[in-house]
Amino acid sequence: MGHTATAQAGSGGLTATEHRLANGLRVILSEDHLTPVAAVCLWYDVGSRHEVKGRTGLAHLFEHLMFQGSAQVKGNGHFELVQGAGGSLNGTTSFERTNYFETMPAHQLELALWLEADRMGSLLTALDDESMENQRDVVKNERRQRYDNVPYGTAFEKLTALMYPEGHPYHHTPIGSMADLDAATLEDARAFFRTYYAPNNAVLSIVGDIDPEQTLAWVEKYFGSIPSHDGKQPPRDGSLPDVIGGELREVVEEEVPARALMAAYRLPSDGTREADAADLALTVLGGGESSRLHNRLVRRDQTAVAAGFGLLRLAGAPSLGWLDVKTSGGVEVPAIEAAVDEELARFAAEGPTAEEMERAQAQLEREWLDRLGTVAGRADELCRYAVLFGDPQLALSAVGRVLEVTAEEVQAVAKARLRPDNRAVLVYEPTAASDDAAADAVAAADVREGAQENDEQEGADQ
Repeated sequence: MGHTATAQAGSGGLTATEHRLANGLRVILSEDHLTPVAAVCLWYDVGSRHEVKGRTGLAHLFEHLMFQGSAQVKGNGHFELVQGAGGSLNGTTSFERTNYFETMPAHQLELALWLEADRMGSLLTALDDESMENQRDVVKNERRQRYDNVPYGTAFEKLTALMYPEGHPYHHTPIGSMADLDAATLEDARAFFRTYYAPNNAVLSIVGDIDPEQTLAWVEKYFGSIPSHDGKQPPRDGSLPDVIGGELREVVEEEVPARALMAAYRLPSDGTREADAADLALTVLGGGESSRLHNRLVRRDQTAVAAGFGLLRLAGAPSLGWLDVKTSGGVEVPAIEAAVDEELARFAAEGPTAEEMERAQAQLEREWLDRLGTVAGRADELCRYAVLFGDPQLALSAVGRVLEVTAEEVQAVAKARLRPDNRAVLVYEPTAASDDAAADAVAAADVREGAQENDEQEGADQ
């Protein structure tokens, strides 16, 4: 059963149709014949928010196990077959989902579908102690390299733990703890697969130079016989009050290149008009070199080498506004914090100018069009809106919704949420001197990308 491919308002003519197999698998197709490539994206409705205490990191660990072979594909064969056919692939895990994706030459689409179906239907036949131990070590090493042994590496983990209270499903990040990774058993992994890796808990999107009728026939052929599973429990409630009600603060003394002020603000959940308004507010305040915080701290005061503010959108909990400022020279954090608070208070009182609104909306519009303009990006967004909001068509009209937000709405969300009593603050104080070059290298990281990378633990590629 499919939906009519009607272009959504503001979609630029892009269309998508939705179909559902008897076993519950939702399939979304979007034709794009500009280039002879096709993207396959498979979202499973499972992320770190579904994990229980003592077994954190299991969703991310399982992402790695999905590349360890299945009934017909041994060892590293998934990578070898896709790359040998001229394609690219990977998988990521977030708080709210785990996804797998391939971009293939169009004539190799059937191969990608067969590979995804084979591991969805038969991974348990290949999952053994050897692959479990192998990937447990890989994930632990990833944690060391990306979190524990790099400057500011655990900042996002620390702020998440402050922002979302103990017992909250978003209290821990997808990477998990070393202790819990050590504690995970083979039977834990098998039970996890049986519960979450079922067709009725997944959305498959296929975008690009495709023949819809042939593509659906392949999907039915390879996925149609995989049985559904009804044992999944819904994630725990992630709702919280709009405002924390008091500032949370932690001082971290580590060997970092420079002092840093990082903060997380509790913002509206994704999928709402208020979240779009918050995204625009943070773009005006900290989205690039034309933003207010960059102009104030880096250009005018010269108290910071980098300053940014980005939004980590979350659907099942309040979103997180991520502030990241690296200080310049011997500047103390209180001076930076006072300037930040002054700029946020001024913005809440006055709102954005017409020029700032136009620039911020153009910036977000460009980012959206960049995502929808590639077959892989569009496939991912179609899956995201289907899994998190129930309607893939919303992906095609997202740009229009951002452009409809008014300056008054942007000011309102800033006034209500960007307050000292609605944030968790992390202050980094160096324990050892470091050279300016190291400080500049660390500070050059883009804040918006940093928040996303902390949300999505990419580590399957080998």
